[in-house]
Amino acid sequence: MTDAAKTPIEEVLDLLDLEKIEENIFRGVSPKDRMQRVFGGQVLGQALVAALRTVEGRVCHSFHAYFLRAGDPKVPILYEVDRSRDGSSFTARRVVAIQHGQQIFNMAASFQVPETGYEHQFDMPKVPSPESLEDENALRLREIDKMPPEAREWALRPRPIEMRPVEWRGFSNRGKHAPYDNIWIKATGPVPDDVGTQQAVLAYASDMSLLDTALLPHGVDWHSSIQMASLDHAMWFHHPFHVDEWLLYAQDSPSASGARGFNRGAFYTRDGKLVATAVQEGLMRPRPPREKK
Repeated sequence: MTDAAKTPIEEVLDLLDLEKIEENIFRGVSPKDRMQRVFGGQVLGQALVAALRTVEGRVCHSFHAYFLRAGDPKVPILYEVDRSRDGSSFTARRVVAIQHGQQIFNMAASFQVPETGYEHQFDMPKVPSPESLEDENALRLREIDKMPPEAREWALRPRPIEMRPVEWRGFSNRGKHAPYDNIWIKATGPVPDDVGTQQAVLAYASDMSLLDTALLPHGVDWHSSIQMASLDHAMWFHHPFHVDEWLLYAQDSPSASGARGFNRGAFYTRDGKLVATAVQEGLMRPRPPREKK
C-alpha cells in the first residue's frame, strides 16, 4: 500500500513501527507534512515502543517523560534504551531520544508481570454518549472562514483520532470557562489488539488536548498571543482497553502558575471502567502584544 492510500491511523501505526538499527537502539521518523516541530504524542508513542521492544512477558504500567528540546521533523529520531533493571516482578527501562547529537526527550518506563489484587476507582463523569455528539472536525469546519490561513490548513487535515467534545466552545469566541473538559475519543480505524500497540496509540492521543484544559479559565487558545509547549508527561495504565473503541478523556487543570499549566486526564471505557490516567505540565507563556506599525 502506498503512503497516499493509507489512512491517518495507518500512518500513525507506521510511525510507531520503529526500525531496529542496533541492540537497544531504534530509529523513528516523522510525517512528511510536519513543518515546524515534532508532535509530542508521536515521541511519547515511539519512545514507549522502543522500551517495549526490549521487554517480554510484562505490561507497561507507567511512564514518566520530559520534553527537552523541540524535535526536528525533517530528520529521524534515534531512541536509545537503557535496560535499567529486570526484576522478578518489575522491569525498568530508560529511553533517550536524540537528534543532531542532542537529547530532545527522555522517558523512564516500568513494566510488570500481570497480577491481581485490591481494586477501586473514581466514577466516570456523567456525560452524553458519543453518538449524541458531533465530531470535532465537523464542528471546526463550520468556523473555517473565521480562521487564519495557517489554522485552516491544520483544521482541514485528516485525523487519526476522532474526537467528540461534550462541550464545544468554538474557535473565534471561546470566553472563560471552568478548567474541565470531557472528550470522547477513538482511533479512526482498526488498531492491532496487542497491549503494547494499544498503549502506544493512547500515549500518542493523550497529548492532543490535555494542555488546552489549562487555557480554559483564561479565554485564550493555541492561536492567541501565547507560547505553548509540553514540558513533561506521565501515564499510568490500569486495565486493558481498545483505543479503536470509544474512550472518554475526562480532563481538568487544578493549577496554573509560573507560566506553566498543570493538567490531569482520565480515560474511561463506555461502561465506566478507568483504564488509564495522564498528567502533564506545559508551558503557557503570554507573549507581549505586537506593536502596531
